[in-house]
Amino acid sequence: MPPRTKKAAAPTAPSTMKELKDTLWKAADKLRGSMDASQYKDVILGLVFLKYVSDSFEQRREEIKAELLADGWDEAKVGGQLDDVDEYTGNNVFWVAPTARWPYLAQHAKGLPAQDGQPHKNIGQLVDEAMDLLVGANPSLKGAVPRIYNRDNVDQRRLGELIDLFNSARFTGEGASKARDLLGEVYEYFLEKFARAEGKRGGEFFTPPSVVRTLVEVLEPTHGRVYDPACGSGGMFVQAEKFLEAHNKDLTAISIYGQELNERTWRLARMNLAIHGLNGQLGAVWGDTFAIDLHADVEMDYVMSNPPFNIKAWARKEDDPRWRFGVPPATNANYAWIQHIISKLAPGGTAGVVMANGSMSSNSNGEGDIRAQLVEADLVSCMVALPTQLFRSTGIPVCVWFLAKDKSKGKGGTVDRSGEILFIDARGLGHMVDRAERALSDGDIATIASTFHAWRGTKSATDVGLTYEDVAGFCKTVALADIKASDYALTPGRYVGATEAEDDGEPIEEKIERLTKDLFAQFDESARLEADVRRQLGRVDV
Repeated sequence: MPPRTKKAAAPTAPSTMKELKDTLWKAADKLRGSMDASQYKDVILGLVFLKYVSDSFEQRREEIKAELLADGWDEAKVGGQLDDVDEYTGNNVFWVAPTARWPYLAQHAKGLPAQDGQPHKNIGQLVDEAMDLLVGANPSLKGAVPRIYNRDNVDQRRLGELIDLFNSARFTGEGASKARDLLGEVYEYFLEKFARAEGKRGGEFFTPPSVVRTLVEVLEPTHGRVYDPACGSGGMFVQAEKFLEAHNKDLTAISIYGQELNERTWRLARMNLAIHGLNGQLGAVWGDTFAIDLHADVEMDYVMSNPPFNIKAWARKEDDPRWRFGVPPATNANYAWIQHIISKLAPGGTAGVVMANGSMSSNSNGEGDIRAQLVEADLVSCMVALPTQLFRSTGIPVCVWFLAKDKSKGKGGTVDRSGEILFIDARGLGHMVDRAERALSDGDIATIASTFHAWRGTKSATDVGLTYEDVAGFCKTVALADIKASDYALTPGRYVGATEAEDDGEPIEEKIERLTKDLFAQFDESARLEADVRRQLGRVDV
């Protein structure tokens, strides 16, 4: 029977997003202590996904039953129709076999007793079998879901308690897309929490959302192929989808391509794409982009990436055709990433790459010569210096290289910017999320993106009447000849100048005299307080 158009269902989600997140994180704490964050991350996220799949399936099952009864079906005949796979897959809902459904697992959270000659099965075995059944019925999930629940390092008692706690969370709402959005938000929340728990290693799979959004808002990926050669858990792709949705664009207008070296992170990305309903080409296996380019013959319209910084041990081959502008040094892969990304760009392609600040000015091991070649080839469109502490996993200051194969008029903008580079110093933006981490606000991201779009004269800028002007201390457009005169350094602070101080009307000589008196007065007060503290301490009996 062909799938019918799904009718709207009443909302059934019993809790707020905050309550759902709190419940799930409390559940995750059940495994804390029995394994480290890098291990229980995979366990938890797999269960979150399985719970969502099962909830969506059960919701769709109830919808089918209600639709059939409303169409006049006899209730006795409805049961058989509830197992029509097309009724689920045709509505973007994964088919879930009976023993893979959450109620079955919850019923046997302490294990399945031996019966009919079959031995006892613990809950880990049942979950692994559920994952196998899920992949068997839904081939798109192959390589995405973990099969790790019956391993020795998974405490089966705690796993059962975890499943019990998950019962109170419901991934349901007004239709499959709403439930998918709910799961997507929870999944991203968990990725961020686990990245913080793992510290430095967390940066391998997670890029802060505000940094990802900056790349997406500047590049505006609305069509064609979107690529990330070090895709982590797939955050760039998810944010590209959100951009399309926010601008009422066709979600199927982009094709996703990625590659990831780490097996566990590659599986996270596969699951993340499945959660968001995205079909991505991430390769049949994980792999090193430098050793084997899994998409060697594919040109990309947009590249967005946050590759690992300053890698020393990398798969370097001096005769690699990607090194058109110079062979990167064995001691640092930064310029290998940049040149690889340039090699992937289609004729009108653009890219945004997060890099360590050192990449903007380093002259060691031939890096300065490579940078000079990139500038002379007019491939650098915009350089953005970002504020510190955006990455909890590293204290290295970072920047974004925006690259373009063609900066002329009509290639993404109405202003010909050939022979020029835009420099943006955004180090003064952002706010502290906590004592260790900073984030860019929506307004900060809009400031960076609108500055770039005004400079290029893109449609998003011209539609609202934006025009570009240099702003002292923040942005400046610079000719290649001036950059050459500065030894091809690409550090925005070198070019944008200082912020113009507001004239308060006080003559400079008088201001210096006043401030000097204030400073000496504070010195005197400090000396008085120090003497008083010493006097009080002298009275204390030791």
